[in-house]
Amino acid sequence: MGMLESIEKILHDVADLFSANTEAWHNVVYVILIVLIAILCDVLCKLLINRLLLPIIRRTKFEWDDHLYDKKVVSRLAALAPAFILYAFLPSAFDIESSWYILIDRICKVYIIALILRFLNGVLNAFLDIFNGKESLRHYPIKGGVQTIQVILFSIGFISIIGTIIDQSPARLFAGLGASAAILMLIFRDTILGFVAGIQLSANNMLHKGDWITAPAYNANGIVQDVTLNTVKVLNFDNTTTTIPPYALVTGSFTNWRSMFEGGGRRISRQILLDINSISFLREEDLLRFKDHFLIGEFVVQRLHSIQQACNSGNSFLAEELRVTNSMLFRVYLENYIRQMGKSNPDMLYMVRYLPMAERGLPVELYLFSAEKTWKMYEAVVADLIDHTIAVTAEFGLRLYQSPGSYDIQCLRERVNQI
Repeated sequence: MGMLESIEKILHDVADLFSANTEAWHNVVYVILIVLIAILCDVLCKLLINRLLLPIIRRTKFEWDDHLYDKKVVSRLAALAPAFILYAFLPSAFDIESSWYILIDRICKVYIIALILRFLNGVLNAFLDIFNGKESLRHYPIKGGVQTIQVILFSIGFISIIGTIIDQSPARLFAGLGASAAILMLIFRDTILGFVAGIQLSANNMLHKGDWITAPAYNANGIVQDVTLNTVKVLNFDNTTTTIPPYALVTGSFTNWRSMFEGGGRRISRQILLDINSISFLREEDLLRFKDHFLIGEFVVQRLHSIQQACNSGNSFLAEELRVTNSMLFRVYLENYIRQMGKSNPDMLYMVRYLPMAERGLPVELYLFSAEKTWKMYEAVVADLIDHTIAVTAEFGLRLYQSPGSYDIQCLRERVNQI
């Protein structure tokens, strides 16, 4: 039947309603009664939810029912009851062959599909809130998966609505879309890639909400705020925001610092430069100054004893080999200091080592792991360690190397003037 013929038939039916046709008025009254019953059902459902169900929900210790209510899942489910009443009683009010019945039947079906979509969407949003409310689960990037389900759900719902309006089976529409798969894949390319990447990130435990990540390719260095279907939102430490496609993190590279926070410590690696002209052997009287030192006294006593034994046995080479330099004693001091300092983790690797010597002196690296992992406290531990290292250097007769500055040039000029 053509559209014009359908409209003409509807107009004739409207005219019949206002005629003296008893059957037509009977249909009108029947429709009014159905609508009143649906309205009454809606009012009763709302009263039941607000007066009976809501107090029970607020009194329970569970949180999931509060999330279901706050996301209006219960009210959206209750809204289906009046719609089903209208749809169920519709054949009693109209002839199923009439244009009015066909029109109202399709409207009811579309309305019911829309209500079901709203209900299922509310369930998914409530599930997301419940999931994020769990401390042990909130770090998992579940939001992208929920958004994927929502996209699929609304796509199916939209096609079902179109099929209902044009009176075609949704299965036939889906079959038609199958022929356009290449176009659909092009349109939803980012969504599909994001969905696959989200599964990989989650399955491989690569990324959680709240992780500190660095991705130099995207100038990202901060905390992951949100992981969605299409973007990973990072709040950088300079309070700027960077958005990264999830598939870029899978196909590219990024650094996740989560294992550092979950582990025993945060690495400290700092260098100082020793002036090689200040390195020398220590005489016995120099070593005796440190024999009572709580950090290196035991080492000094043992080394002096070993040297004495070597001398008594006539092993001159061993005695020479056991001689102690001020830089060696400085190294032993720093290692013992690191081991006993309260803010380092002695159970993890720590050492004081020499790096390859260059024209700027002898680099000494302090390598350890701080028990403090938060940025501010970590930097405080580093600063205290460097301050102490610089200050204690002179006690071992060592000098730090630094490029000449204006103060050095001024001192040199004063010495020259004194000559």
